[in-house]
Amino acid sequence: MAEDQHEGDAPGHAGTADHHATDDHGDDHAHAEDSLGPIDGPAWGAGILGVLLGLAVAVAFVLATMQAAPPGV
Repeated sequence: MAEDQHEGDAPGHAGTADHHATDDHGDDHAHAEDSLGPIDGPAWGAGILGVLLGLAVAVAFVLATMQAAPPGV
């Protein structure tokens, strides 16, 4: 029967390995920070246009499904 490789190495117990310490925030394997790059104006414009057209369709549905006012009102 194979012995558990982490037996006695659980966080917070005696013999805890440095990479399992309870105060470790997981950044011991972190990489250098990557930059996000420039803002893609055409993509943002297309996204905003899509949202506006979606709102226009929603308004059209609301208007199309409204009950008409009786004559004379």
